[in-house]
Amino acid sequence: MKNWIVRQADEKLAGEFKLKCDLSMLVLEVLTSRGFCEFEQVVDFFSQGELEDPFLIEDMKSAVDVINSYIDEFRLICVYGDYDCDGITATALLYSYLQSMGANVIYYINEREAGYGMTLDAIDDLHKKGVELVVTVDNGISCVDEAKRISEYGMKLVITDHHQPPEDLPEAAAIINPHKQTCPSTFKDLAGVGVALKLCAALDDGIFDAVIEQYSDICAIGTVGDLVPLCGENRLIVKQGLMYLKNSESYGLNRLIDTAQVKRDKLTAGTLAFQICPRINAAGRMDSPTLALNTLLTEDEDEAQSLADKLDELNKSRKSIENEIFDMIKIYIDNHAEVLDKRVMVLVGENWHHGVIGIVSSKVLEAYGKPNIIISIDKDGNARGSARSLKGFNIHSCLTYASAFLDKFGGHECAGGLSLKSENIEAFTNKVLEYANKVPQMPAPTTECDMILPSSQLTVENISTLETLAPFGVGNAQPVFYLPNCRVKGIYPLSEGKHTKIMISYEGVNIYALIFSKSPNEMFFDIGSDVDIAANIDINEYNGKKSVSVKVKDIKPAGMNTNKYFAAKDCWERFINNVAVPKSFLRKILPTRNELVNVYKLIGRLGEIDIDTLFMRINNPVMNYCKLRVCLEAFCEAGLAQLEAGDQKIKLLPARSRANLEETDIIKKLINMVNR
Repeated sequence: MKNWIVRQADEKLAGEFKLKCDLSMLVLEVLTSRGFCEFEQVVDFFSQGELEDPFLIEDMKSAVDVINSYIDEFRLICVYGDYDCDGITATALLYSYLQSMGANVIYYINEREAGYGMTLDAIDDLHKKGVELVVTVDNGISCVDEAKRISEYGMKLVITDHHQPPEDLPEAAAIINPHKQTCPSTFKDLAGVGVALKLCAALDDGIFDAVIEQYSDICAIGTVGDLVPLCGENRLIVKQGLMYLKNSESYGLNRLIDTAQVKRDKLTAGTLAFQICPRINAAGRMDSPTLALNTLLTEDEDEAQSLADKLDELNKSRKSIENEIFDMIKIYIDNHAEVLDKRVMVLVGENWHHGVIGIVSSKVLEAYGKPNIIISIDKDGNARGSARSLKGFNIHSCLTYASAFLDKFGGHECAGGLSLKSENIEAFTNKVLEYANKVPQMPAPTTECDMILPSSQLTVENISTLETLAPFGVGNAQPVFYLPNCRVKGIYPLSEGKHTKIMISYEGVNIYALIFSKSPNEMFFDIGSDVDIAANIDINEYNGKKSVSVKVKDIKPAGMNTNKYFAAKDCWERFINNVAVPKSFLRKILPTRNELVNVYKLIGRLGEIDIDTLFMRINNPVMNYCKLRVCLEAFCEAGLAQLEAGDQKIKLLPARSRANLEETDIIKKLINMVNR
């Protein structure tokens, strides 16, 4: 269950915009729902002009002068990158460009075990190899000690980065970072590879034509992979890159696209995000980032195929290991269901692959809707972890609060990384929960809809205009439309029950909608039910015929108030963890005997069922979520039911004898608290 937020379009404002441009009313309404209140914002969003002058970034001229002098003197330059998709593509881009300029250049990327950013050992090694200039990409802004070592060796350093600068900057000949407070450039959200692209343009006298033609394909991949907002200059980079990717001259990129079985005429930012970027990232996660880098750099077609196949296998292995760890977590939750009632889930395992625990943390967040910290203990007793959170609960602040038990940590509001000694895990966990329990209300996962879409606008011609908003990604999501009060008229299995197609009647118009990764027997509704739908709507083409395609992102009983659901869920977590709950709430969560009987009978009729699905099946404002959980806990205590916490499913057990539910601990506890 997610909390639904439905924004409103400003039809009057969209009409005013329409008088000034040829965009469709639907596109303009979506933009007004997203906060576009001035026509200049619309113009800026769709601007197809060149990227901003690279020399507006502070220190760019100094960087160009230094690099050009080392190129001219054929002195050894090292491009020092990072092991993720952004860092790998940035390294490939700048290394290729410098090679084309006739530079004496090598590259270096840390293995994941060495951690993020430059290391002293690497600097020592580069000095021994005769490197005289280090140019970082996607890292370096925090490497004060490493910069000092470079200076002590008599080497030069140019930093290009896009991460937030610390108070004390490293010593360098030039620091190119749009986030520097004194940097006059106007666009600040470039990925590391975008900053590298601008450096190449500056080295080409500030002209973008050649570097865009040559490198926008690889720059688009790194930009999408780093999850920076796809607006402003990033939007232009990705649009150009997608165009050039369709006819890329890179053997490696072509083989990656073929291996991912992506049709070139169907390339989107989404296919980069879900098909290409994971294969590049898999190298650093599962093996060595140089495998991905060599794939992007190779000029041999056979080698390109071999490397692309290797990345494909690593990506499959990555998925397999992720699933294994996630399955272990579900088993742990089955045996320790109480962890789901904590405001932050701290989950610990031994020898979980460090390269994938961040992705697993994201899967746990999606599955359970809770901030979480996944910790892996290695054989030496050292532990590393990854954390993911929702907006509204700052996981970096949480880690700061518990930092006395950490060796190292970093991150931002919604993600973080940490390391600690295994003997400190329990104390760290307690401190995390202490911090979380001080938060008045935990945030909920959300389904955000741009606007209500009338059935009259569900035409091929109208929906086709939404493509002008692409590329879609972070900061520019594919529009989600709210279709309220839809009557379900048919339910059909797809792909042997893996997916579901439903026929709905919406404002008197019959429409088919697709629900992915859920079978018909997992649905909370029947034929004749009324539902609210949040959906992406685009165009499907089959045998030359185009039709409107409705892809359900979320679905709930018509009119259900999701705010009340999450308030009751928070009440349940407070109650079960013995945190004070107002007496007025306690009365609302104490079930009557009839309510207990009715819930029991419903589970018996439905069989094993997901708790949220059960709640939506009941769909009665009197049966709030907290009261339902009290009922289920009473059934489990009495031996009438079993909760599979990992999958959040409840099922009845064969009745051994008549049970008195009023004698269960949870019901007695509630009665005593109400009567106190």
